Amino acid sequence: MKTPTSSSTSTAAATVKLQKTSLGGILTDGNGRTLYLFEKDKGPKSTCFGACAAAWPPLTSKATPMAGSGVTAAKLGTSPRSGGSEVTYAGHPLYLYAGDTAPGQTNGQGLDQFGAEWYALSGAGRKVEEGGS
Repeated sequence: MKTPTSSSTSTAAATVKLQKTSLGGILTDGNGRTLYLFEKDKGPKSTCFGACAAAWPPLTSKATPMAGSGVTAAKLGTSPRSGGSEVTYAGHPLYLYAGDTAPGQTNGQGLDQFGAEWYALSGAGRKVEEGGS
């Protein structure tokens, strides 16, 4: 279970917390890795599979996700996904980015891949946009 496309929290309850980064306060997983929304998703059900999910692994959880510091527990949820449940926040499926190799990195911010753009989320559950682009 150490494949790069596996969520780091797939064996237990995922934790989502708020962390200060160069983008401001954004959602991260329990290991401090940035969580992203995919603008192609129009609700809690993911549209990212196959090659997309290899580059943007979904945050999955085998138990009810836990709210860490700065996160509103009522905004956390899950959506069924092949092989388990994907964690959602404020109705957005959450993803990691394979290009983020260390906690606090935001290399996926604003990328346009697999048919739409990817953004970090604020504690309010909204996309974080920096400087207009």
